[in-house]
Amino acid sequence: MNFLVTGGAGFIGSHLCERLLQAGDRVICLDNFDPYYDPAIKYRNIKICNDHPEFKLIKGDILDWELLGNLFKDNHFDVIVHLAARAGVRPSIQNPRMYQKVNIEGTINLLELSCKHKIPKFIFASSSSVYGNNKKVPFSEDDSVDHPISPYAATKKAGELITHTFYSLYDISVTCLRFFTVYGPRQRPDMAIYKFTSLIDQGEEIPVFGNGKSRRDYTYIDDIITGVLLAIQKCEGFNIFNLGESQTIELNNLIRLIEESLNKKAKIKTVPEQPGDMEVTYADITKARKNLGYNPSFSLKEGINEFITWFKGVQKS
Repeated sequence: MNFLVTGGAGFIGSHLCERLLQAGDRVICLDNFDPYYDPAIKYRNIKICNDHPEFKLIKGDILDWELLGNLFKDNHFDVIVHLAARAGVRPSIQNPRMYQKVNIEGTINLLELSCKHKIPKFIFASSSSVYGNNKKVPFSEDDSVDHPISPYAATKKAGELITHTFYSLYDISVTCLRFFTVYGPRQRPDMAIYKFTSLIDQGEEIPVFGNGKSRRDYTYIDDIITGVLLAIQKCEGFNIFNLGESQTIELNNLIRLIEESLNKKAKIKTVPEQPGDMEVTYADITKARKNLGYNPSFSLKEGINEFITWFKGVQKS
C-alpha cells in the first residue's frame, strides 16, 4: 500500500514509518521540521528510514497548498495518516492563532485534496485532551467533549468535527484516534517523562505542578503504533477510538519509577498548577478492543525501562 504520513519525522510518525516499511509498504513522509524543538532530533528519528528504497522524505508544510497539490497529483496514496500538528497544551495558550492555523486549516487542506483525489482512507491523530476535565472516568468515546480547556484541545476537537463533515459530504472513510500521553524512545524532549529523566540524570531540580496528584494514562509507543496499524486495516465509515493503556498513575509515583530505573534521586521543585492542564486522563478502550482488536501490553514500568535504556544510548552517542 502507498502511504502519506504527515508529521512523519516526529516521535509517533517516525515509528509508524518504520513499521510500515517493515511491512513492505511504500511511504512518503511529509514534515516541516518545525523548530518547536531541535529539528536535528527529527532528522535522527527518521535516519533509519532514509536508505529504504520505498521511503521518500519531503520537507514541507501542510499549509503550503501548492506543495500539497503537487504531492497528491504526482503520487497515488491508499491511506493518509495525518499526524502533523502544533503540539503542546501550554504553548497553545500563548499562541492560539498558530494552533488554529496549523491544526485546523492544515487538516482541511489534506481533507480537500484527499476527497479530490479519491483517497479511500484518512486517519486523523486526535488527543485525550479533547475530554477536558471530564468528571466521569474512564473516558469513553461517547462522552461529551464540548468543554476543552486549552486551544490545543479545541483544535483537536475541531479536527474531529471537520473530518466528520468531509466523511458526510464525500463518503471518505475516516478514523480519529484519541492518543493518551504517548511515551517511549524518540519522545519529544518537552514531554514529562523525557524532561524528568533528563533533569534527574543531570542532578537538576524537576518542576512538579501542584501537589503531584494529577494522574495520566501513559501509553507506550509500540502499543500506539499497533493501534494505528489496526485502525488503518479497519478504517471504514467514520469512527473515533481511544488508544491508551487504560491504567493511570499519579505524577509523584511516575517520578518514583523514573528514579528507580535511573538509580538516581529526584530533586523536586513544587510550582503552581498550570492553566489548561487536565486533572486526569484515563482511557476506556472497550470500543478499540472490540472493533480493532487493540490489546495494549506494555506496563508503565516496562516502558520506562525501555525509554531510559534508549535515553542512555542517546547520551553516549
